Amino acid sequence: MLFVIIILTVLSLTNWYIYRRFFRQLTPRMHRPGAWLMGTIMAGELLFIADRITGLIPDSLIFFQIMSSFIGATFMLFVVALIYDLVITTSKRVPFDQERRRTLKVVFDIAMLIGAASYLWHGFRQGTKPPQVKDVVVNIKDFPTNGYTIVQLTDVHVGRTIKRDFVVELVQRTNAMQPDLVVITGDLVDMHPQRIAADLEPLKTLQAPTYFVPGNHEYFHGVEVILAHLKGLNITPLTNQNVLLKEGFYLVGLNDLFGRRFGKHPPDVKEAYQGVDAQRPVIVLAHQPKLIEECEAQRCDLMLSGHTHGGQIFPFGALVKLAQPYLAGLYTHKPGQQIYVSRGTGYWGPPLRVLAPSEITRLVITRA
Repeated sequence: MLFVIIILTVLSLTNWYIYRRFFRQLTPRMHRPGAWLMGTIMAGELLFIADRITGLIPDSLIFFQIMSSFIGATFMLFVVALIYDLVITTSKRVPFDQERRRTLKVVFDIAMLIGAASYLWHGFRQGTKPPQVKDVVVNIKDFPTNGYTIVQLTDVHVGRTIKRDFVVELVQRTNAMQPDLVVITGDLVDMHPQRIAADLEPLKTLQAPTYFVPGNHEYFHGVEVILAHLKGLNITPLTNQNVLLKEGFYLVGLNDLFGRRFGKHPPDVKEAYQGVDAQRPVIVLAHQPKLIEECEAQRCDLMLSGHTHGGQIFPFGALVKLAQPYLAGLYTHKPGQQIYVSRGTGYWGPPLRVLAPSEITRLVITRA
């Protein structure tokens, strides 16, 4: 309850700040319509939060895209307003002729309004585009095969706004790449599986062997039920488990860190590595990148993660970096240990992305 109160307080203050900046100062003649607009946005945000808590509002794709978009738009307009205030405050310290200052301020005000509109337009345009295929080449020492292909899907968030059509296209594109292996690194679902069974059903037609590890959203919606449901779709969960694939390398799967908060199914590196021959290459699946730190004492040639969405909306990535060691892309964690963090295949919340396009990751493993 305290968390909800904090969120509502932050949203209220943010919307008030946006109203003061955009409708009381930049466009004072629009302050009355602006007040109605910000009130409508706040009401939409309240409805969105109420549904996230209760789940009682009937499914409606358009409704939830609009309601969630209000929250995304609020964040983006807050960023623009903050930049505006920082520039104006800084400029006051610079000596300028007053007439010239007034002219420059008018130009800057217009530029900020255009910038805000462009920022929002780009966010919606990027957020609603199909995920792009991101090709990544990874060199692994003594890997048993050369050119082994893995397709990584993560953070699809099938639920209120990502539905069956998206999953059908995702499966078709994945199968067309003819990968040797498909891995799903968490946050596949954003609702109880019984409510989205028809949306998940196309996953059964994935042609390559498919493995799954849970993300934090699986814990929100019943991790045991979700794991059981995925088994019925020919998807193999790796929950603190490992498997030696026929190609001669290990695939290790870790539960998500949220298991520790929920008090069930926490990540356990020791259990996950039980029976692993350290002479063979090891690829680890873990939803959150920070789990690489718990694998430092183990052989972990490559970890595949998601969770961050690449920040999803710039500059939110700066906050994500406070919680995760890596944001997006391929990194060397330490000699002999690499990690790839996907920006995610879907989106969570508002259908918005800025400088963090969604992706279907195609990894080609070569022998170093």
